[in-house]
Amino acid sequence: MIFLSEQLLLGWVHSFFWPFLRISAMFMAAPIFGARSVPVRIRVSLALLISLVIAPLVKPAEDIDIVSMQGLIVAVHQILIGVSMGFLMQLMFTALVIMGQSMAMSMGLGFASAIDPQNGVNVPVVSQMFMIIGTLLFLSIDGHLMMIASLVSSFELYPISPQGILDSTFYNLVNWAGYVFLMALVMALPLMVTVLLVNLVFGVMTRAAPQLNIFAVGFPITIIVGFIMMLISMRVFEVQVLQLFEGGAEMLIQLFGGSNVI
Repeated sequence: MIFLSEQLLLGWVHSFFWPFLRISAMFMAAPIFGARSVPVRIRVSLALLISLVIAPLVKPAEDIDIVSMQGLIVAVHQILIGVSMGFLMQLMFTALVIMGQSMAMSMGLGFASAIDPQNGVNVPVVSQMFMIIGTLLFLSIDGHLMMIASLVSSFELYPISPQGILDSTFYNLVNWAGYVFLMALVMALPLMVTVLLVNLVFGVMTRAAPQLNIFAVGFPITIIVGFIMMLISMRVFEVQVLQLFEGGAEMLIQLFGGSNVI
């Protein structure tokens, strides 16, 4: 006859509850998993399954009472670690949105917007196209598996304890955000410079021939030139996006993943 004591049941709850907080927090903030199009039930169910799988692999936590002030502090730390990991990966896809917005505004397509299923906000159609391509590239290199592996390995670098995330980690996250926005500008710069030169040419033409209707002629030409430059830049777009994803993976491993992620 199997006898289940109260102490044994509490030990099982503790071993499962703390990893579940960190995993579910990351799934709420991470790209793809945290998309508005993914139902909350799916995210919670996936977090439950992964928690059940990795709970035996996680170093047992200290004797922490869940319904105490110390338990509240540990819960906040676990949620903060998970959200930070998801936010770090989410920044990469934000770079694609910013790149598409910069291109669309330069081409005059800023008004052509649609609902982004990832974040539930209006973004230009150009940004939505780059988001779809970036998501497919991310899945093709098993980026989602890398995120889960980093999440599992994060319990080695940040074990379940009252000690929270390091201050240097927040500083590195801010630096990573600056690098991501710089990459977005670099990827959009060729098209923006080309459209700027086209606008300068139309400005000279307007001064030489004031009777020219610049709005009727310049608007479609600017859009056509923008699409041509977008098509040309697609040759290096894959390389730049993969470089961005690799940088995000290295940063995730450096800050949270430990040494045995890959």
